Amino acid sequence: MATQWPELPYAAWRDTRDTLHLWTQIVGKIVLAQTPWLNHSWHVTLRVSARGLRTPLVPCGDRELEIEFDFVDHVVVLRSSDGGLRTVALRPISVADFYQQIMTALGELGFEIRIVPMPNEIVDAIPLTDDRTHASYDRDHAHRFFRVLTRTHAVLTRFRTAFLGKASPVHFFWGSFDLAVTRFSGRRAPRHPGGVPNLPDAVTREAYSHEVSSVGFWPGGGGPIDYPAFYSYAYPAPAGFDRAPVRPARAFFSKELGEFVLPYDAVRTAADPEQTLLDFLQSTYDAAATLGAWDRAALECDVGAPRRVRRVS
Repeated sequence: MATQWPELPYAAWRDTRDTLHLWTQIVGKIVLAQTPWLNHSWHVTLRVSARGLRTPLVPCGDRELEIEFDFVDHVVVLRSSDGGLRTVALRPISVADFYQQIMTALGELGFEIRIVPMPNEIVDAIPLTDDRTHASYDRDHAHRFFRVLTRTHAVLTRFRTAFLGKASPVHFFWGSFDLAVTRFSGRRAPRHPGGVPNLPDAVTREAYSHEVSSVGFWPGGGGPIDYPAFYSYAYPAPAGFDRAPVRPARAFFSKELGEFVLPYDAVRTAADPEQTLLDFLQSTYDAAATLGAWDRAALECDVGAPRRVRRVS
């Protein structure tokens, strides 16, 4: 169980986490620069792979590009659809140096891509081209982070199968640095106030254009919750959402964040981590959907299983 759900103490891996967050923003912004806009920014997210995190296939003229963070061999792999291949080592170097190495690798593959160098969703951000403050990379903690992502991805994927309505992929947002899946009621939401640091309000308002129940995993990063945790929120939050009974017992509502929180360690140390996490996902969704008067009969179905076709009456 320790291998499947490893310890990920925030204090020990904070510096690596902060550096890796900024490295993923460089790669994510390459996708952003080249990919047509998709609803709720789904076009720019990273996906969990068998070795780490990868981009979708990125259109670049008459070729395509894919970039993958490999947390097994600890390299970034850049592949082009015409057979080109370059790698950049994941090691303790500054964000500015990593940026330069990625851009050099792109140039060697024949891609000329420019990005906006200011990080998104980070307070007091330093341009990625100038950041020599963040320069940490610990292989062990990066690999632990990867293992948490793979196990969380499996549970979120299973949870996603029980919903017939519009739902996002299970995907990784490099701006907020979290793995998430989102369900939609189908109704429009009130205009979002915006105000996310270093993120245009137009992006935030489009992301929350419709009512959602969203869940995910965040590996720590300061603020009121400075440890790895699972989260669940509703937008707009229906009346009484913050007081709804949820499972397991260690889950709680954070007034500062406006969402339910379950510490990662509560899952990691549980007798059945997967079921413990599923209980949290389901009970917090139940609260959002019931209190928000979602059409649950039309939106929900049985949990999916391999080789079992969903029954339609």
